[in-house]
Amino acid sequence: MADENGTPVKTSTDRILTTHVGSLARPHPLLEMMRHRFRGETIDEAAFDSAVSDAVTETVRHQAETGIDVVADGEMGKPSFFTYVTDRLAGFSATDGEKVLPPSWRLELDAYPGYYEQYLGKYDEVVVELRAMACVGPVAYVGHDALATDIANLRAAIDSLPDELEVTEAFMPSTSPRGFGVNTHYGSDDEYLEAVAEALREEYVAIVDAGFVLQVDDPWLIEILTGAPGADPTTCRHEADRHVEILNHALRGIPTDKIRLHTCYGLNHGPRTHDLPMDAVAPHMLRIDAGAYSFEVANPRHMHEWRLWDDLDLPDGKVLIPGLIGHATNYVEHPELVADFIELYAGRVGKENVIAGADCGFSSRASFRPEVHPDVVWEKFRALAEGARIATERLWK
Repeated sequence: MADENGTPVKTSTDRILTTHVGSLARPHPLLEMMRHRFRGETIDEAAFDSAVSDAVTETVRHQAETGIDVVADGEMGKPSFFTYVTDRLAGFSATDGEKVLPPSWRLELDAYPGYYEQYLGKYDEVVVELRAMACVGPVAYVGHDALATDIANLRAAIDSLPDELEVTEAFMPSTSPRGFGVNTHYGSDDEYLEAVAEALREEYVAIVDAGFVLQVDDPWLIEILTGAPGADPTTCRHEADRHVEILNHALRGIPTDKIRLHTCYGLNHGPRTHDLPMDAVAPHMLRIDAGAYSFEVANPRHMHEWRLWDDLDLPDGKVLIPGLIGHATNYVEHPELVADFIELYAGRVGKENVIAGADCGFSSRASFRPEVHPDVVWEKFRALAEGARIATERLWK
């Protein structure tokens, strides 16, 4: 169970801890209700709430059973990791326009149109379609009741665990202040982003005040640094610096040891030849006021990047959460391979500063056909836990 005082235990003090990124597959009956609900159709709201609560209880139990130490609610009640916020922030409206693809997506789709036409057509059976959004009025946080329900569900799920199943702590994801849509209300994009950051701060503070670790989901840092085709790299870096400033403003005053940041690349299984190297991202990432940083490693385009930590210093008191199980393939990583990668990172930043994680969420958008089958996800979690056990034996001889 979590510590009684709610204090996060964020370092692997006597063994390698395990975690993941947050989203997990939702049960099909819940997905059906979610689909009707987000189409504006009338559903039994009490039944929906009960289904979400039951799903959170079940997924937390599964995480604990498979050996995950730092658990989450699986984002059971959310349609995706960031579009959920359009229901929690006033001031936004859907538009008739197409949602603008992030730069890394555009580069990949343009380079491999045949592959991605087949790939996206096969896997993109989601509950809620992504729609272009516009800020049309003052931004304000209105999601207090929904957030209180999320918090209560996660707390109840942890409290219901049997004595033989213990978890170290729990985290709750929340999106970073970017990516919702275009600004048509504020005088400048900076003013707009600052307003979004100030509103989301209410969610950030409430999660931490509830005794959970806040995870900020921030794929936008990498998208900003990637830039549109032909973008000036210096301009991209300056925009990334401004993004860091705005996010830090939203996080001000929250103890960094209660914050973890997750950054990743948008597309899942694909050529991924346009992924930005991590050495271009990490210096900006480390300037975000978090205590731990989650990023992709199991993705074969990034497996080699442990070497950057030979030259890049991890600030004191910070923790790395390298993704050692992939969120895009149904291969189950061998525990010995997981252990090897843990040792590679531990040898560079210290074993107490490594938590074994996943590349990204296993259902970032609620879908009837998540890319990795749920049965395989649980086996990946077992492999992660076993790899952490093996690494612990090697590192704490």
